[in-house]
Amino acid sequence: MLQTRPRVALFVTCLVDLYRPNVGFSAIALLEEAGCQVEVPRAQTCCGQPAYNSGDRQTAKDLARAVIDEFLHYDHVVVPSGSCGGMISHHYPALFDDDPEYRGKAEALGAKTHELVSFLTDVRGMEGVAARFEGVVTYHDSCSGLRELGVKAQPRKLLGSMPGVVVKEMADAEICCGFGGTFCVKYPEISTRMVTDKAKSIAATGADTLLAGDLGCLLNMAGRLKREGVPMKVRHVAEVLAGRTEEAPAIGEVS
Repeated sequence: MLQTRPRVALFVTCLVDLYRPNVGFSAIALLEEAGCQVEVPRAQTCCGQPAYNSGDRQTAKDLARAVIDEFLHYDHVVVPSGSCGGMISHHYPALFDDDPEYRGKAEALGAKTHELVSFLTDVRGMEGVAARFEGVVTYHDSCSGLRELGVKAQPRKLLGSMPGVVVKEMADAEICCGFGGTFCVKYPEISTRMVTDKAKSIAATGADTLLAGDLGCLLNMAGRLKREGVPMKVRHVAEVLAGRTEEAPAIGEVS
């Protein structure tokens, strides 16, 4: 692992802040384990993806400018979400085609923005984690993390370093769960069919825990699994890797 101590800003994401703070605390623990100085900028807001996907480019641009101003001076920006990470790193620059100054800033921010687990492995050189977990898990590849950021092998690598973890791959792990941000609101019937198919693939693994790196996908799948009567614990992968599964009930469960 690299010995330098970079100054890293955690972009928490709206869903983590509102629904699953344990993911944020898990991300901090993992980043500190990887030797980073972690800060959580208090002025951060939404990355702008819902507005962007809905065609409201001006609101997306205003939000993006605020994120750029708040995060640009850090060594790295780390996001426990492929969708928010993809928005910042891939879509911000095009919002500022009419503003050369901010386009340059957006490109600079995008170059230093990383999904959490890929940052741990690809940038910090983490080969394993100190936490322990016992169970059979299956992993869902979220669309933005996989297709925009290349996140696939990295979470499986770190999970494989944990002696008590058995990873059982589901069929069609790379197929969308149907959440897609605003997609599930615009096309509820299609979304429901997609997540129902996903739930069947998850259940067929016989795993006891479903993991993924995007909370939106996890909320969607947890809800469908519960409606289908599948007894499956659902967690963000960071919670397992950080050893913080006792800090919060599984998604959809009550304490």
